[in-house]
Amino acid sequence: MAREGVKAREVKRQRLVAKYADKRAELKAAGDYEGLDKLPKNSSAVRLHNRCKLTGRPRGYMRTFGISRVTFREMALAGKIPGVRKASW
Repeated sequence: MAREGVKAREVKRQRLVAKYADKRAELKAAGDYEGLDKLPKNSSAVRLHNRCKLTGRPRGYMRTFGISRVTFREMALAGKIPGVRKASW
């Protein structure tokens, strides 16, 4: 389980990226790299990192479900994810 501060920092970055997305696109199109440099560093989309929505785990993230592989396995075995069942052949 990730610390609450780490999760909060990631949420803050997501808000900043959304807030400055239009301005960043305009500056990029105009080629104004000095203007881009003055924007907050955390407003760059490159600094975002996918994390599990439930536990905050940064590794083993499954985009389709928005959770980590560990959480996915637990929920799938418990039958909490519709349409997912254990493979057998």
